[in-house]
Amino acid sequence: MLRAVIVDDIENIRKKNSAIIKAHCPSVSIIGEADSVDSGVRLIRQLSPDLVFLDVEMPDGTGFDLLQKLKPINFKVIFITGYEDFAIKAFRFSAIDYLLKPLDPADLIEAVKKVEESLGKEVFEMKLNNLFTNLERPKNLQKLVLKTADKIYSVNIQDIVNCESDKNYTTFHFINAPKLIVSTNLKEYETLLTPYNFFRTHQSHLINMSYFDHFIKAEGGNTIVMKNKTVIPLSVRKKEEFLVLLDNLQV
Repeated sequence: MLRAVIVDDIENIRKKNSAIIKAHCPSVSIIGEADSVDSGVRLIRQLSPDLVFLDVEMPDGTGFDLLQKLKPINFKVIFITGYEDFAIKAFRFSAIDYLLKPLDPADLIEAVKKVEESLGKEVFEMKLNNLFTNLERPKNLQKLVLKTADKIYSVNIQDIVNCESDKNYTTFHFINAPKLIVSTNLKEYETLLTPYNFFRTHQSHLINMSYFDHFIKAEGGNTIVMKNKTVIPLSVRKKEEFLVLLDNLQV
């Protein structure tokens, strides 16, 4: 049984979320509620819960402020937010679960399942530190959490040269580091990385345009050569979009 608390400044939302959690997550026991950063800190110190459902925005600060006051973190967190903003991107880069208000029971069940199956507190604290770093860093200096078969890494996105898909696996190639293979499909990383100067050149390839060197037109197929000499195929259907992107880069 996971002993959990809810921290949210709106009483009605706390009550609704508590009811949804009790109805759909029998493995979770709600042992307390708090309505602010300060009261949340006191409650968590008093009860030592296993899991905290944490609102992002509160009158006296943010959920991130609460966590900073409680370091080192010895509990798991599921963030709850009503805003589709930069924080959402930071959660996804850091592989930390979040839920949007109002709570969707299916999303809630999946998030709790991930908490139950997740690795130790040390790994979660590493993910939180990655999150804090991303919230403080400029957009082009974000860090991405990657989970391989036996380890979890925090990597700088500007060090990624390209990503290559093999069914449900994605291989990350770096400018000065060994490649990493993760069991997540390329589509998810395309969604995450496209706003950061990445481009999907082919069904199986995503490249960091910062490392683009030159483009080769050929009858047998168009190819892209990266600065580290890696050759990447460019699909026919992506050619025009890529050429437009190159024109914009030159402006």
